[in-house]
Amino acid sequence: MSQKIINTDDLAFLLYELLDVERFTEFPRYADHSRDTFDAAIELALKVGAETFAPHNHLCDGDEPRFENGKVVIRPEVSEALAVLRDTGLMAASQDYERGGMQLPSVIAQTCIGLIKGANVSTQAYAGLTIAACNLIMAHGSEEYKQRFAEPMMAGRFFGTMCLTEPQAGSSLADIKTRAVPAGDGSYRITGNKIFISAGDHELSENIVHLVLAKLPDAPPGVKGISLFIVPKFMVNEDGSLGERNDVTLAGLIHKMGYRGTTSTMLNFGEQGGAVGYLVGEPHQGLAQMFHMMNEARIGVGLGSAMLGYTGYLHALEYARERRQGRPLKERDPQSPMIPLIQHADIRRMLLAQKSFVEGGLALCLYAATLSDQKKYAEDQQVREESAGLLDLLIPIVKSWPSQFCVEANSLAIQVHGGYGYTREYPVEQFYRDNRLNPIHEGTHGIQGQDLLGRKVAMQDGRFYRALVQNISNTLSECAGHAQLESSRALLAEALDTLQAVTESLQALRREDPERALANAYLYMECFGHVVVGWIWLRQAQTALRGLEQGGPRTAAFYEGKLRACEYFLRYELPKPLALAKVLGEADRTTLDMPEGCF
Repeated sequence: MSQKIINTDDLAFLLYELLDVERFTEFPRYADHSRDTFDAAIELALKVGAETFAPHNHLCDGDEPRFENGKVVIRPEVSEALAVLRDTGLMAASQDYERGGMQLPSVIAQTCIGLIKGANVSTQAYAGLTIAACNLIMAHGSEEYKQRFAEPMMAGRFFGTMCLTEPQAGSSLADIKTRAVPAGDGSYRITGNKIFISAGDHELSENIVHLVLAKLPDAPPGVKGISLFIVPKFMVNEDGSLGERNDVTLAGLIHKMGYRGTTSTMLNFGEQGGAVGYLVGEPHQGLAQMFHMMNEARIGVGLGSAMLGYTGYLHALEYARERRQGRPLKERDPQSPMIPLIQHADIRRMLLAQKSFVEGGLALCLYAATLSDQKKYAEDQQVREESAGLLDLLIPIVKSWPSQFCVEANSLAIQVHGGYGYTREYPVEQFYRDNRLNPIHEGTHGIQGQDLLGRKVAMQDGRFYRALVQNISNTLSECAGHAQLESSRALLAEALDTLQAVTESLQALRREDPERALANAYLYMECFGHVVVGWIWLRQAQTALRGLEQGGPRTAAFYEGKLRACEYFLRYELPKPLALAKVLGEADRTTLDMPEGCF
């Protein structure tokens, strides 16, 4: 099978050598599994991605969904690929056996999803949103809602969406205006307008289950008054059959620079008097419930970003090895043979940067997925609590770091291709456009930075932040005395000291002047993310060194590549955001004090 989605050696290294995911088979939930079943699922996902999803990726980019005669028209390959995903069981990879799932650990299920994203992120979005919406209903819905809506979603018969954004509110959910009025029969009538709803309308499934944020008539102001509702496109009868069309109307399609195969929609609820909706859980708890889906979606955004960066890197690497251009600097004979691009130092710099970003970003996302498994199924209560807290702390990083730096990897992939990279004949320009949407998906970098600095670092009096620092410190101690790791270890230790000093200063200021403390939260998140990814790279180098010394399952060149990529990231990339630590430590007011009229 020919594919440029993932380096399978790297994936095996991350899963089995770095993260040791085989240990999850000791959890009762995963006792039926083994490395063989994990590998079988991963190989299936890679095959589906390479043979079913990847071939129409470029086709959908050039032939976007159209709104014709009141319906959405999408290329037939999209439906065919999603049918394969459904029929293979990958739609329900992490669900219970009794509900038709594979009951795979989250880290393996996320790996499978990531491979599909790397093949065709816009077609996978229909399935990804469905999986996240289904998981939310399973976590917060009644047994009736699980059977009526979630189980058909697991089976791939119904698809799902999340409907948050409104034209006047954007990311400010406190200002949504969609209303829900009790109908007297246990249901509600929903009226309002939602915008930028991915996969909001199509003909790919029997039904679409919208998860809609709205406010009840007696709702308190702001986010505390938000409730969550299930609003199906078609009504679902008690026997599971479909009824009449609900009062949900497609107002139009939005055409974006990337993800062109995914419908981005404007939806009107209640043009004919009110769409029928069903309250999920308790009133006024909608935002907390929606965060179940939003957090899953944020991890998905980070994973998708890493995979788009990864496939771009592999395309650039192949091009750099095959394309001959120029000669060594010392070669003055114009008749001498040209050399492959990869032999030029600046090309190697760009490839090293890509490798460090995408392999670091993927490792970050998979590490987060292991925390998800541990928080649910670890036997030790303290391990469960700490894993849950660490995951909550890291979600802003998992979402935003890859969607900044793996986009940069895509940009470098274009540059490695030279002028050809800017043409539509080569796929790297599409990978960049697709990935460039991810900084806006599920909350901007600025929002994630404020969440990290303003809430996550301080939660439970900084307990999980301190736990993360201790984990990094433990790795630094373990690496002491290893000559090949000493340079990288020292660089990370210095960066961690800087981050701790900045964090202490900003947390003290936040209690007195939160606006000033959070003014540069984006920069803080960048520093924090680099330290975390630097730690993950040092762990990769530590594992690679052990593989070299003990004769691990991969080649010496592979392990040496990990050591050198770690050194590159910690020497070249880690210092960049931390060079501005003084700006953070002083809580610089430049952005606050700039008068509007001076722009």
